Amino acid sequence: MVSYSQVRAKPFAVVAAAFRFIIGSLICALVAPVVAGEKSSGPVPVELVRNDGGWQLLRNGEPYFIRGAGGDGPLAELAAAGANSIRVWDAEGIEDRLDEAHDHGLTVAVGIWLGHERHGFDYSNRAQVDEQLDRVRKLVLQHKDHPAVLLWSVGNEMEGFAAGDDARIWSAVNEAAALVTELDPHHPVMTVTSEAGGERIEFVHKRSPDIQIHGINSYGGARSLASRLTEGGASKPYIVTELGPPGPWEVAKTSWGAAIEPTSTEKAKAYEEHYVAAVAGNSSAALGAYAFLWAHKMETTPTWFGMYLPDGARLGAIDTMTRIWSGKAPDNLAPLIEPLGLDGRDQFEPGDEFTVAANGEDPEGEPLTYRWELRPDSDEFVTGGDFRRTPEAIPESILSTNGDSVTVRLPEYPGAYRLFAYIYDAAGAAATANVPILVKGEVRTRLPVAVYTEGFDGMPWAPSGWMGNTKELQVDGAYEAVTQSGEKAIRIRYEGVFGWAGVAWQHPANNWGERPGGHNVTGASALSLWARGEYGGEKVSFGVGLLADDVSYPDSGQHKLDDIVLGNEWQRYEVPLAGVDLSSLKTGFVVTLGGRRSPVTIYLDDIRFIP
Repeated sequence: MVSYSQVRAKPFAVVAAAFRFIIGSLICALVAPVVAGEKSSGPVPVELVRNDGGWQLLRNGEPYFIRGAGGDGPLAELAAAGANSIRVWDAEGIEDRLDEAHDHGLTVAVGIWLGHERHGFDYSNRAQVDEQLDRVRKLVLQHKDHPAVLLWSVGNEMEGFAAGDDARIWSAVNEAAALVTELDPHHPVMTVTSEAGGERIEFVHKRSPDIQIHGINSYGGARSLASRLTEGGASKPYIVTELGPPGPWEVAKTSWGAAIEPTSTEKAKAYEEHYVAAVAGNSSAALGAYAFLWAHKMETTPTWFGMYLPDGARLGAIDTMTRIWSGKAPDNLAPLIEPLGLDGRDQFEPGDEFTVAANGEDPEGEPLTYRWELRPDSDEFVTGGDFRRTPEAIPESILSTNGDSVTVRLPEYPGAYRLFAYIYDAAGAAATANVPILVKGEVRTRLPVAVYTEGFDGMPWAPSGWMGNTKELQVDGAYEAVTQSGEKAIRIRYEGVFGWAGVAWQHPANNWGERPGGHNVTGASALSLWARGEYGGEKVSFGVGLLADDVSYPDSGQHKLDDIVLGNEWQRYEVPLAGVDLSSLKTGFVVTLGGRRSPVTIYLDDIRFIP
């Protein structure tokens, strides 16, 4: 996503007053409530119209202003908070979600996921684009007549995070939008971009005639979104499809690059400020917003974007959005919390001990309870929302707690950590704050390091580097029928009669040496993996490192095993790495296989660097 400088928040009372004035008139004028449980034998028509007051959605002929959230959290609570819509990112398997939304009087912005080049999709490959269009067709035909459908959203940030000016991608997106309209003339079509910078306004508003609405994921940039759209010549209406707090790319950093996360109290204020600026402040073009995220997730930290905690406790952002959606705050408000302070310190020696207190307050004056966690910090402050595993807590570091304070002993292992404070009231609401900490010393990689365990999501390297005769190559990273351990394995199939094909695991994705990146796995003695063939006799090669010194950013070292003949039972293999420089591996793993008269199918599992 595009980064925008953080602006000092206005006093909460001023923002709230502005909000009450603007939103009160908007809701009265634009919102037609949907009756919970209202049944329909067919689609409820939705029309995008333009009049003297600007752009407007009409649902069943009545004005409809979106008061929504995105995520898979509880719909009954969403409806009770005054929302009228939910956003989903992909339509695959959403039948029950559509039914449940309709039962609660909610509409659904139905997403259809389009491929991302960072995940290996190639918009120059017409066969892949056609296959994607077939999937669009199937999903629209499957869901278009459901009464909960509000609109279609083809793609989410598929243009990437740079200038967003790849004409091949936009041609495919517009083609998908045209197909959706042809199949379902009763619901408008939007596409969703990462912010509105670069060439996004040019391509969405001027070069993609079949895209009717611009969905924009905007966080700290929401403060200036309306003015930037106007200055950029935007001509279509928009929806803020991810409305949230400032992102990790928009906040101050520590000296070692860790993002300083706002408290849940600060984030709750940001939701309101961003809504007032981007939505209420541009009623002629804004069709509403979807708050992010009506659930919880790990992205930079486990608490940054979720409006809930994993244990179901609701955070202050829900109070803010309830007031925006319904015009009335909840009877019980979430606790308030101030930033954690460590007496100006953020760097410590291994094993250091310290005591810190959380300054919390319950708006109703009720007693609060406290919980503390120390976790290794994420080493990937990335955008895009890709799945990341939550670093495991280190319970032995919490020596003692006493009311609102905690005594911590830091690990002996140098590196970046984060101390989290959680405050709860008796009604199930919570507040969070955290502080980054650096344990000084030479940082070495914690081994083992997984290249593949139970799927591609969240792994350090992405299987994006397809090589050889890729037209005949198929890769499934979540194959369940043949596994060595767990529930998933990798299935690779090559149907070329001759030639070869292969896959390189890269960091960042699609990095052939033109970008920095890579991971340091110094201390690993080998790359260990399990492999087998479909029938036995399949010839493969396994390796670590691929990029030589003829590129700008080569792999620090390379080694491989050639001419391996697989059997039809699982067998463990090791690529020995003694003496190999492992300090910067852009290519964490490489597998190649050759063709023969019949298709070649192999299976891989549990790939990791071992100490």
